Amino acid sequence: MSDVTRRTFLRRTGLIGGGLLAAPVLGACGGGTGGGPAVTSGAVTINLWTHDPNITKTFIQSAKQLSDAPGGAFDYTLKTTQADSEALVTKMVSQGAAGTGTPDMIGIVISVFPRVMAGGIGKQLLLDLDSVVAPVKDDLLRTSPYSIDGKLYGLETDTCLSVLYYREDEFKKNDIPEDVGTWEELAEIGARLHKKTGQSLGIVATGDNTSITNMFLQLLLQRGGGYFDQSGNLTLDSPEAVEVLDFMAKGVASGFLLALPDPYGAPNTAALKNGKLIAAVMPSWYNVYGLQTNVPEQKGKWRMRNLPKFAGGGHIASALGGTGFAVLKDKPNTAAATELLKRTYLTKEGQFLRFQHGGYLPTLKSLYQDKDFLGYEDEYLGGQRLFDIYTPASQDSPVFYQNPNLNVLIEALGGPMLETLQGKKKPAEAIKEAVAAYNSKKGN
Repeated sequence: MSDVTRRTFLRRTGLIGGGLLAAPVLGACGGGTGGGPAVTSGAVTINLWTHDPNITKTFIQSAKQLSDAPGGAFDYTLKTTQADSEALVTKMVSQGAAGTGTPDMIGIVISVFPRVMAGGIGKQLLLDLDSVVAPVKDDLLRTSPYSIDGKLYGLETDTCLSVLYYREDEFKKNDIPEDVGTWEELAEIGARLHKKTGQSLGIVATGDNTSITNMFLQLLLQRGGGYFDQSGNLTLDSPEAVEVLDFMAKGVASGFLLALPDPYGAPNTAALKNGKLIAAVMPSWYNVYGLQTNVPEQKGKWRMRNLPKFAGGGHIASALGGTGFAVLKDKPNTAAATELLKRTYLTKEGQFLRFQHGGYLPTLKSLYQDKDFLGYEDEYLGGQRLFDIYTPASQDSPVFYQNPNLNVLIEALGGPMLETLQGKKKPAEAIKEAVAAYNSKKGN
């Protein structure tokens, strides 16, 4: 990776936080941020902004294939800019206010998307994709995180399905069943394991607020809870939230879960390398960017499975992270950029290309039954057929509802949650404190 380190890429692929920067007033300039007539055919240079080098490679190859296709309207050249997602969105908003210099396409990390939900920014700058996705609307996954007032403004790059990664060799060595049915059973096994060997079967984060709340959100969604409902109402104050936080706190106390300041940093890598951490709930991208990158020597020892269920109910999967790709509207290249996005994100060819380049899982439901995906075997995971796991997970994965005040909630929740994980506060007390702080900070 060039100007983005692998570690920061990992963090940015997750729900990274950050304050809501003041957005320049777009005023009446709207989305018309580039003069000239609309390009309807022939040579076109697409200005593409993204934080992700692998998605850049994907778009470059997709553009070439689209240019070479018989009857194609456009001959594409891509001009790419790679930087932190929040910085790119800040620049896009600033350029939008100036009325010039915006990209034709931009990738917006899921945690940064609330930036464009506020103040009508997304509606003014980004193309409403409802008509673009209409032919596959019922087949498309993960649209809610990139929707504003019921309209879709970004296409998800990866379904980011969360699974349980585990060391098959260590599970056999310690007589841990690979098919434990519930989290509660696995927690009991994990506590006994830690007492005996010092090993753990999962992690919680104790560093920055985003990392702390990410691990909680992943399990909360699986349990059937969430931060917000479809209408944007806060739903954090729930029995599910208290239960999940209590589960995590007890897991830390027993040693079942390992507390680390950074779930992707050096301490985590050390725990993987020395065999102290032998299982973890992580999204699909963790296989490539976490395990294969940090512990290549453990190739063939790891496997993955669907998540154990909570005894009280919920799903067999969860999700964490994601990036929505958007097209800037009312620009000369808007039509050409839309065609490139459609080809790369709404066709089997484009989705398989993304899977090959970065391990991005399909965002079309039907492709979880496609033979080219079903037959894929992962050498690092001992030749495991990944879609034996991902296909049922895709059918029972929770919905994450976005909200312009997401980062306000993360800041309100991080502190009380950390105190709970440290045994200083009861889970119910922490949730109520976070809800009160959120309501106060957002002005209720």
